[in-house]
Amino acid sequence: MRVCFIAVFVFGLPGMAGVLADDTLPTLPAGTNVYSRVRVLNVTATDVYFTFNNGKGEGLANVKLSRLSPALQKYFHYNAAQAATAEQREIQANAEYDQQIARAPVVSPPDETRLPARIVHASDLVWGTDFPHALHQAGAEKKLVFLYFTGSDWCPTCKMYGRTVLSTDEFATFAQEHLELVLLDFPHYKPQSDTLKQNNRAVEEQFGVTEFPTTMVMDSDGRELKRWVGIPDGGLQTIMAELKKIQSLVAANAH
Repeated sequence: MRVCFIAVFVFGLPGMAGVLADDTLPTLPAGTNVYSRVRVLNVTATDVYFTFNNGKGEGLANVKLSRLSPALQKYFHYNAAQAATAEQREIQANAEYDQQIARAPVVSPPDETRLPARIVHASDLVWGTDFPHALHQAGAEKKLVFLYFTGSDWCPTCKMYGRTVLSTDEFATFAQEHLELVLLDFPHYKPQSDTLKQNNRAVEEQFGVTEFPTTMVMDSDGRELKRWVGIPDGGLQTIMAELKKIQSLVAANAH
């Protein structure tokens, strides 16, 4: 269930276009997940992309061919050597993207003499990885919980979201006072402990997240108040306006 929102909907699905496209399967077992009423969209050297019935309608997902059974790997023409080559190309493409970002013109910072005295920077924020603990802390500190689902080392839109929203002083200043932050990362190459992988996958499945980046805001009781898939129109300004509105409503209801 690793779909990068813009990569799929704007740039299209890479690789072997047309291979098995529109094939349908009653189920598709992939690791601990079993997808129902699957319609194949595309197959690359490394992944199969498809729609499925998620109980609420049609969802979109992709899984690594290496996670499938030998029979399904044969069905999707999986070749381990080709997959390794494709993954190396992906690593190189991500490295080139990061270099482009590093070479991008530096935007002049705002005149801080005209900003509020107490400014928090993104580097000051602490992102947790324990969702239940975040709910407990949010209840104790009367904060909202902010969940961020990302593919940090392979999803270009996630990187853009990080730069244009999560790394800004405006977001950080608000988050420090009002949000309990939870990072749920699903990298392709960055090492993670088995426990962290399992915990992240459990939260992903709990909330039916199939596209990255996805951000969710909820109260300390775990009630979902807002969800963004991808980067919303208006970017930072839209997100900040919604966060402030939600925080005000929750604070008012608490009295």
